[in-house]
Amino acid sequence: MAQVKPFLKNKKVLAVDDEKDIIETIEEILCDADIDVAYDYETASKKIHNNNYDVAILDIMGVNGIKLLEEAVKMDIPAVMLTANSMNPESLMESIQKGAISYIPKEHISELDTLLTELLGAQNDGNPPWKILFEKLGNSFNRSFGKNWKETHKEFWTDFEQNYQISRGIQERLLHDKNIIDKGI
Repeated sequence: MAQVKPFLKNKKVLAVDDEKDIIETIEEILCDADIDVAYDYETASKKIHNNNYDVAILDIMGVNGIKLLEEAVKMDIPAVMLTANSMNPESLMESIQKGAISYIPKEHISELDTLLTELLGAQNDGNPPWKILFEKLGNSFNRSFGKNWKETHKEFWTDFEQNYQISRGIQERLLHDKNIIDKGI
């Protein structure tokens, strides 16, 4: 069991997955957080719109995770995509474009507490969480997608890597930031 991570202690987390064992694993790993769960899109959507969360962990498949991501971004909830069956470059790119702060393969679920602490800490400090993710899990993506997987969508990845600070996902999140909208920026 991982050691206590102060950043996650008492944080309100929404975990959404249609697999009960994944939810139980998340609850066990993030035992110091206040975990709320949903097993389907409808329940998760209601919770996103009716509660405040520090982070949402969303399965891509089985619960319409991309649509939930869009809803979480609109509600200013940082969202982390968790996937096994949708582990491909296209869903990774879509997650980035839709405003997710991270994309974690389920094979790395045992590292969830450490990854979330680092990712949320980076975001809290104004640093790009995606940079940390690729530093930590870049080799995993290379193994899953093939060594030259970024070449298929070279323009996207070149732009993304040059602009971690102002990635398309961050821009999307800013479009829904109440502090910016209220100032007319």
